[in-house]
Amino acid sequence: MFFSNLEIVDRVYEASVIAEKWPQLLMDLSGNFHGNGGVLFAFTPHGTQKWIVSPDLQSNYEEFIRDGWADINQRPARLAKLGHPGFATDLDVFTFEEIENDRVYSEFYSSHDMGWAAGTMIPVPSGETLVFSFERAFRKGPFEDHEVMALDALRPHLARAALLSSRLEFERAQAMTAVLVAVGLPAAVLRWKGKLYAANPQFEELIPDLVGDGRNRVFLTEPSADALLTDALERLTSKNVAGQSRSIPIPARDNHSTMIFHVLPLRRQAYDIFSQGLALLIVTPVDRKAVPTAEVLQGLFDLTPAEARVARGIAEAQSIDAIALANGVSRETIRTQLAAVLGKTGLNRQAQLVALLSGSGLPRIDG
Repeated sequence: MFFSNLEIVDRVYEASVIAEKWPQLLMDLSGNFHGNGGVLFAFTPHGTQKWIVSPDLQSNYEEFIRDGWADINQRPARLAKLGHPGFATDLDVFTFEEIENDRVYSEFYSSHDMGWAAGTMIPVPSGETLVFSFERAFRKGPFEDHEVMALDALRPHLARAALLSSRLEFERAQAMTAVLVAVGLPAAVLRWKGKLYAANPQFEELIPDLVGDGRNRVFLTEPSADALLTDALERLTSKNVAGQSRSIPIPARDNHSTMIFHVLPLRRQAYDIFSQGLALLIVTPVDRKAVPTAEVLQGLFDLTPAEARVARGIAEAQSIDAIALANGVSRETIRTQLAAVLGKTGLNRQAQLVALLSGSGLPRIDG
């Protein structure tokens, strides 16, 4: 059965709160691409791992872990080295000869009707790395370009939802209050048109410095950030489900570091858990030791892979001409993509983007 993009996005945000929904969602999403299952796992810099696997891959994945195949699997290391801000396939990180001579492919994948995958790594500001991988039988051939593009379109939604699920330890929260406490980050529930409905103590500490509890809706005290929040809330009440989520950076001030506000729609059963709330507002403080890279920004702010490559080039102090030459496009194309990056991140100037990506955080603002 094929599921529409709108339905998949709905279910992604449902799974962000109800972890039991992830296995079937991973299987159905994989099925849209003629795959035979999917895996979501998260690991911290300290080596702690959490994972969820679709039912059709459950026994295979348990054997993969139990018998030590995961220890010699080169896919994650190759994917990390590639540093691609999107989904990548086996042929992006291996040659045909390497695949033929690799034990995991020749001995494990071949005997379990597996062999081709599309995967992505999503580093997040909290320091964790999230990984999605969708498997396909070797006999069906590798993932094609148009399929990878379709997965890339879903990647920002998967990233936001998996970040929240990971914070909840992939376990189902039983009540609204329990969820907000369990998140471990500043979090609030918004009702119709963005009215503040419930918040945990960490979120309340941001009021009134960063967040205002207005009569009609919650607002951000930084005008440019509030404009993005306004747009996100307006989209939430529209029928266009795709693209309603949003991540918004808040510049550093003397009393706080750079923060990213995530607007996550509440869908399906998640809507019921939160007493028919409109959205969750989750706040991620940016760890100065793990300042978002271009890949992180791509996942957070819906950048296309091309826009993310421009962001990376700007962060490396490359000129517009150098970036255009490296990517085989015109200066005008790069300038257009840079303008899109600034618009999606809510930044006003190229210097702000450089500061954020280079590790110094967003420039401080007065007041």
